[in-house]
Amino acid sequence: MLPPQSTLSGSSSRLGDPSAANEQERLAELERILLSVPHVMRILEAARNLDLPDAWLVSGGIYQTVWNILTDRPLFHGIKDFDVIYFDGGDISYEAEDSVIKKVNAALPDLAELLEVRNQARVHLWYEKRFGRPGRPLDCSMDALTTYAARTHAVAARLDRNDRLDLHAPFGLANLFAMRLVPNYSQPNPETYAEKATRMKALWPELTVLPWEQNG
Repeated sequence: MLPPQSTLSGSSSRLGDPSAANEQERLAELERILLSVPHVMRILEAARNLDLPDAWLVSGGIYQTVWNILTDRPLFHGIKDFDVIYFDGGDISYEAEDSVIKKVNAALPDLAELLEVRNQARVHLWYEKRFGRPGRPLDCSMDALTTYAARTHAVAARLDRNDRLDLHAPFGLANLFAMRLVPNYSQPNPETYAEKATRMKALWPELTVLPWEQNG
């Protein structure tokens, strides 16, 4: 059970302040939240049980779930998809990826329309067509998080064999709990950032959006 909304709001304010809380506290709170959301746990369990290599639930399915809880909205509000990523450098064919997609969808039939499963070892094959510039081959699934347009979106979770959550956020979690969208300036991708910021702000008006030019 989640605590009352007023408790969550106060906790979020503190956790979103880098000087008021440490990263271990933020990780513990994120873990507690994710463990309380049944459909998130089902996705994590499916990815683990299917033995997908280097598999994680990333981005929107995590940070948007947290935002919905912090703002007392329905859990599926604004969630376009749940991104399940894995890394299989041994077979980067479309056919191999499609086979994995079908396996994950079959394991979670009621969520299949919301799942987006992608092999990060083949992202560079379609990156330029989607974003207009070449993308380098990634080294592993967590390497992908460093390429996201917003630092706030770079968060991942997976479940180990002992039902423990493994969390990863290369830019930290303060911005997530502060509901603050921050550009990832290492990626020359202002168009994608602006597009995502517009959509996020419409769905979560409480969100603070830092402009791309702020550190430019």
